[in-house]
Amino acid sequence: MRPQFNFFKNVDKLTVFLYLCLVTIGWISVYAAEISETHRSMFDFSQSYGKQFVWIMTAIVLGIIILTIDVKFFPAFSYIIFGGSLLLLVAVLFFGTTVNASKSWFHIGPIAIQPAEFAKYSTALALARIIYESKSRARSLKELIKPSLIIGLPVLLIFLQNDTGTALVFAAFVLILYREGFLPGWLLLLGIFAVFLFVLTLLMNEFIIIGALTAIFIISAIALRKKPAIVKQLFLVLIAINTYVYVVDYTYEEILQPHQKLRIAVLIDESVDIRGAGYNLHQSKIAIGSGGLTGKGFLQGTQTKFSFVPEQGTDFIFCTIGEEWGFLGSTVLIGLFLTLLIRIILLAERQKSIFSRVFGYCLASVLFFHFLVNIGMTIGLVPVIGIPLPFISYGGSSIWAFTIFLFTFIKLDSRRLDLL
Repeated sequence: MRPQFNFFKNVDKLTVFLYLCLVTIGWISVYAAEISETHRSMFDFSQSYGKQFVWIMTAIVLGIIILTIDVKFFPAFSYIIFGGSLLLLVAVLFFGTTVNASKSWFHIGPIAIQPAEFAKYSTALALARIIYESKSRARSLKELIKPSLIIGLPVLLIFLQNDTGTALVFAAFVLILYREGFLPGWLLLLGIFAVFLFVLTLLMNEFIIIGALTAIFIISAIALRKKPAIVKQLFLVLIAINTYVYVVDYTYEEILQPHQKLRIAVLIDESVDIRGAGYNLHQSKIAIGSGGLTGKGFLQGTQTKFSFVPEQGTDFIFCTIGEEWGFLGSTVLIGLFLTLLIRIILLAERQKSIFSRVFGYCLASVLFFHFLVNIGMTIGLVPVIGIPLPFISYGGSSIWAFTIFLFTFIKLDSRRLDLL
């Protein structure tokens, strides 16, 4: 006889608890960042913190609704949801409004919706479905075409909206292709090395790097002179690396637009254009650093209170937490995020269905990318590309999309035996 599942008994309560903690911290942080002296109530719905409360409450309702849906709905309708998402991404190019130079929003009365946020969720569903369907076939270059299209189509449409930051998030889905055997591990290591060499090329003169690599090759060739086949391979590797270094340098000097080069220059040295392109990062680091160990206290942050940090309620919300709650408060927030990520990965690993496992890893990868880049850009570790901190930053599209994403996985996990 088929076992009966109890709704509350099978929902992972720790994940729900972590979610509630994060959205509560987010609401309080938006209030601290955006508080107005004439509108001090946290429930003032004319202000961003009052609206954020509404977004959170409606998101929780959406989460509960998702938990009541038949678990087989998600794989069955994954392609339809993905197709609908692509249509919205196309529609926003023609009928959307432009915000911060990005034509990626629909305005419906007082409500603004960003389809690109929901495209991450639909892409995860479609990717999980296509990988599930290929489970019995050998991994090959041909099998990589369909997953690549699923990831690439929304990326292309979002790039056309001039929303580079959101488009870059989709790179997180590449990790799933490694996890499921579509890409070899050595290629991942090669990618990490390419990133390292890219940064090194920006920091140093390319002729110094090429000279150093050539010297290493000559020394290696002398040591391996009795093995000409290996020396020949090393020579080909040297040519490839030196070509890459030259291409990176040429791209930076000749192809990138001035504002793009300036953004990279600010990342390398924040004192560059401190009143222009470097202003956000400079003020962000001042705010976080001024918090010290325990912070200045709730609503006591001067950088936050006097709006020195731009976008302090959205992309730079971590500055508010760092200034008012200090190193300890920031550590608690980071700890909650890492606990949630680890929990999602553990749940993904226990799934009996490939669809559920892949979807769980998609969720973990996207959350990790947002978490790493958002906090990294506030402390100067990555360029400022403008993506929200999940569950924390102000914004209805973000919190709705991530809530749907998370609670869909919670639902899949709660009925993991049903998808066998």
